[in-house]
Amino acid sequence: MPHNYWTNDADHDLDPLSSLLSEWSDREEEEEEFRSDFFQGLSGRRKKAVFVLMTIWGVTIGLHLVSWGNWAVLGLTGLFLIQALRLITAKAEVMPEPLSDQALDNAPSVSLLIAAKNEEAVIGRLVTMLCNLDYPTPKYDVWVVDDHSTDKTPEILRQLRQKYPQLHVIRRPAGAQGGKSGALNEALALAQGEILGVFDADAKVSQDLLRHVVPLFESQEMGAVQVRKSIANESFNYWTKGQSVEMSLDGYFQQQRIAIGGIGELRGNGQFVRRSALDRCGGWNEQTITDDLDLTIRLHLDHWKIGFLPSPAVEEEGVTTVKSLWHQRNRWGEGGYQRYLDYWRFILSQRMGWSKKVDLLSFMLMQYLVLMAAIPDLIMVVLYHRLPIFSSLTVLILSLSSWGVFNGLRRSQNLEKLRIMDVLRLIWQSLSGTFYMMHWFIIIPSVTTRMSIRPKKLKWVKTVHEGTAEESFEF
Repeated sequence: MPHNYWTNDADHDLDPLSSLLSEWSDREEEEEEFRSDFFQGLSGRRKKAVFVLMTIWGVTIGLHLVSWGNWAVLGLTGLFLIQALRLITAKAEVMPEPLSDQALDNAPSVSLLIAAKNEEAVIGRLVTMLCNLDYPTPKYDVWVVDDHSTDKTPEILRQLRQKYPQLHVIRRPAGAQGGKSGALNEALALAQGEILGVFDADAKVSQDLLRHVVPLFESQEMGAVQVRKSIANESFNYWTKGQSVEMSLDGYFQQQRIAIGGIGELRGNGQFVRRSALDRCGGWNEQTITDDLDLTIRLHLDHWKIGFLPSPAVEEEGVTTVKSLWHQRNRWGEGGYQRYLDYWRFILSQRMGWSKKVDLLSFMLMQYLVLMAAIPDLIMVVLYHRLPIFSSLTVLILSLSSWGVFNGLRRSQNLEKLRIMDVLRLIWQSLSGTFYMMHWFIIIPSVTTRMSIRPKKLKWVKTVHEGTAEESFEF
């Protein structure tokens, strides 16, 4: 991340979190303490993680021991039910028409970025796709940052560089810092596009993608857009089918959250960011393991909107084994939790409007807090032979998840009018998909406990792409 990201330069207009620090406290020593807490190792995160974990355990055990514990949980369930009803009854935003041929003359410039490390199985196909988009060649370019790959990735890129003049390749040396974020920041310093798109090396895109994405940026408040993701190798096995359902669920909630004035979120692959918004936020954060989720919070804190494009989707390769799924979901879970630890004081401050604040906190409750409470809740159930204290809230969360899967699949499959067989199939997929999603009840307690105990060393961590979704490809 740029050095000035956490500096206290009141005259620097492109440093929003500097102003956040100034608004938070006028005392220089407090500001320095916070900056030190964030940068010097991850001990600050560990302390916060320990505090949250102890609090969740203490509250859960305490609710079991007091007579009004069940009533307190029922009250919380009622509040969450109101938010859930707001979500499911909201009307998703209507997407603008894609750019016409005439509109392309005044279209903004776009730079497409790929951070790649040992991606010989997939990088050639993606670069070829991106260099053949239906968008004026002078108005877009492609930047691949090769982070010292040791396989055939450099040779593949050399061949493609000779074929496509809009392709630029940056070779990072061994030991380069910052991981994926560092790689993206190197490309950011050289690319000139008004809009920056980011893709993982295994992405598959439609030729007209930019024609659909660019119109969303006509709104001046739009800081970024996330394209819906889908699984290219969905039919491979049970795990890839489950990931496909999970993507549909995520797409549904993205649209609904945006519709009620909540948080639109970036998902890395298929994300587009306005350059001016990214510059104001200081680029990509090199002190986090999930650059997309971290940037999501910073954009909203700086009052930008994040939109969502449901179609055309960006396809990616789903992991095919339990071990790979475990590692990937652990990284996602840790990165999602990490952003709450890093930015909690700003989330609770006046910097974020109430609609976004309530939305973010309700999803933190659903995705983290209730799942973190599962272990102490289970312990008390065994000791006192009673129902789980959070059973009502858990049932509501699972019901909302099933509803989201049903409607997410319906939207992704463009099923406006449902036949009886469609309804029965979607109900079955919703139930099986919700069962698949219960792996988070294992991952989140594991991740949050590990973050409280073991130091985290930042390094390039990536999903290994095997090319299971690839067709034959020759240069």
